[in-house]
Amino acid sequence: MSLTVSTTETQKHSPGEDPGQQVAVNMVIRQDPFNITLDAAALLAVSVLLVAGMHFIDRLVLEFMIIAVPITLLIHNDYLNFLKLGPGGTPPTPAGYARLTWYRLFTLRDPFSPPDPDPTQLPSSGILRQRSPLPYRPGPRPSVAGLAPQRQLTQAGSLHAYNRLRAALEALSAQSPQKFVTATSCLEKHGFALFSRHPVNVCGNGEVCHIHTSDRSMHMNLHPDDIKEILEKGWGQRHPMAWKGWVRSPLPPTFTMIYAPRDESDLRIVCRIIEAAIWYTTAEQAEVPLGLEH
Repeated sequence: MSLTVSTTETQKHSPGEDPGQQVAVNMVIRQDPFNITLDAAALLAVSVLLVAGMHFIDRLVLEFMIIAVPITLLIHNDYLNFLKLGPGGTPPTPAGYARLTWYRLFTLRDPFSPPDPDPTQLPSSGILRQRSPLPYRPGPRPSVAGLAPQRQLTQAGSLHAYNRLRAALEALSAQSPQKFVTATSCLEKHGFALFSRHPVNVCGNGEVCHIHTSDRSMHMNLHPDDIKEILEKGWGQRHPMAWKGWVRSPLPPTFTMIYAPRDESDLRIVCRIIEAAIWYTTAEQAEVPLGLEH
């Protein structure tokens, strides 16, 4: 007899990538199911133990044990899945896991609805639709798991696109060193990030965006107008901790995951979205110098 509570398992591969190079920047991200499997012998043993327990163990103690054992196994499996998401902003320790378990009680129930705009906050509007509406992202949305870290499990991003995007952000920083700088993300504690030296909307010491090395997705802050456009066109989803309520989240309600670019077309759209993140963070427009593909 087999009881499966959940199941998602994905191994990340990108066609055409050099395997040796991929090892340096990629990893296996998977979420294993919680299974309780009883063969004939195990089923007989459990039955005997239950009958014996009914006669020799206090009823309340036996009921507690029947409930506690599967709950303990479920928590253990969930903790291992937390570790398998890889390094992120939360320490991979029992204390870090316990903290995330508390935050889970308040996570967004609908990550595909935009936050309400604040009329007193600058900039007063987004820029994606003003320039030209985004196209719809081809295909279904990828599977996403985790809280901190939050990772994309399917539709692996292109290593070539990741390298080009990182080079473009480094070029932007080199072109405007008085406005931008690149460094390790202070929110993720890992991964490449672009920072504004003079942010209007401050998050993570002026962090504009960061890229996850493992899955090549990214997080950034955006104006609610632009978040609405991104959600409607399928390019990302809100972070589950981007709530606003009586329990304060460490992240702003504008914190958004953008899916990993799979090809040149995706990459150019992602660059437009990063330009929108720059607009929201600095209230100034800037162009990400992606250039032409060689």
